[in-house]
Amino acid sequence: MEYRRACVLLCLFCFAQVTFQQNGKKNKQNNKDVVSLKMYEELKQKVQNIELEVIHLKEQQALQTICLKGVQIYNKCFLAFNELKAYHQASDMCFAQGGTLSTPETGDENDSLYDYVRKSIGSSAEIWLGINDMATEGNWQDLNGSPVTFKHWETEITKQPDGGKQENCAAMSVTAIGKWFDKNCKTELPFVCQFSIV
Repeated sequence: MEYRRACVLLCLFCFAQVTFQQNGKKNKQNNKDVVSLKMYEELKQKVQNIELEVIHLKEQQALQTICLKGVQIYNKCFLAFNELKAYHQASDMCFAQGGTLSTPETGDENDSLYDYVRKSIGSSAEIWLGINDMATEGNWQDLNGSPVTFKHWETEITKQPDGGKQENCAAMSVTAIGKWFDKNCKTELPFVCQFSIV
């Protein structure tokens, strides 16, 4: 019985102590609210930074997977698709995966892309490039709307681009050793998506 009384008294003492501490904290609450709000904002910012870092790491991991499946050429990864798609469908498929249609920016990059396409799609393949003159005839741009500075048109036999307003999308030909041709955008061709490595 004495043990129970001691336990009850101890519990009452603890309850009184907690109540007293809470009442004391209420008086200091206004000062702590300012500190707590500042700490909350700092913590919120740190969480947002961590979220951005996780997103960046996921993107890097996805790029590494793409590079393992495809090929890395300079600061880009390329991944070939044998599916036949019209230009806009191919472009949409690349965009949905975080990339764009391949757009060589130098002769070396064009040669490396040609070699990759020849090995992965075939020696008679033609692929879509991320280059078109849909906005203004004869003004070839990449998918960001930037003018194309490097061009590799086939000019010895067919004098490309030669399709006028009927052929507004560029394709690379493996048969023509990586030379470019203008084609009707509704033509269905395989394609290569490119992903920038940051």
